[in-house]
Amino acid sequence: MTDLDQAKAAVRDRVWRHLLTEGVVPDDSYGTIPGFHGAEATAERLAELDVWKNAETIKANPDWAQLPVRIRALQDGKLLYMAVPRMASLKPFYLLDPAALRLPPEEAAEKKGAEMTAQRIGVDEMRPIDVVVCGSVAVNRTGARIGKGAGYSDLEVALFIEAGLVSEATTIVAPVHQLQVIDEEIPEAEHDFRVDLIVTPDEVIPCEERRRPRGIVWESLTKKKVTEIPVLEKMFDARSSTPFFD
Repeated sequence: MTDLDQAKAAVRDRVWRHLLTEGVVPDDSYGTIPGFHGAEATAERLAELDVWKNAETIKANPDWAQLPVRIRALQDGKLLYMAVPRMASLKPFYLLDPAALRLPPEEAAEKKGAEMTAQRIGVDEMRPIDVVVCGSVAVNRTGARIGKGAGYSDLEVALFIEAGLVSEATTIVAPVHQLQVIDEEIPEAEHDFRVDLIVTPDEVIPCEERRRPRGIVWESLTKKKVTEIPVLEKMFDARSSTPFFD
């Protein structure tokens, strides 16, 4: 583990423990993107924003914390993309089209519901994304964020940038509990992105210091990580001169 990894782990540990001590998340939240009390109110606050009202396509992570946002997206008639677990497919995303759902939005937006009713698609079948909703353990007011450490959010955003699906017109949002908004600096690597908006049950925080990678930072990936994600392995094979830095 590098010094940067250790610094990130320390931030996660402090935030998880604080959330549990304050009783604003379920008891089993340590090590997760935590579901939090007020998630429904956060989704409603997000839905009041023009950036949401004007959006046609939403990408949201599949964690329980963002379930109210996914439900609201379908209720509002927006195309919703969710990642297949661990992106373990050459078609690594679910497409939930509210005009073609075979389940109520409340069921279709759950992991099991998406698996039952959604179409699996590849990146080349996706439309440009208007809003990316990313799960986070902690964020600060510059927009720096930290997830649970698996790296999937960073990989997804990098993949979308590489494919032209996330552009300067795309807004990246972190819906979190107020206690997940911290004042301290969050360590960042080259592949990390910042969010444009933080939405809590109590407020909307615009983040002015936008930071996004140029695309996939291959140098930050190990061979193991690439081979675990078929779409990345296929892309890597097309870039045979790219070295791994294990």
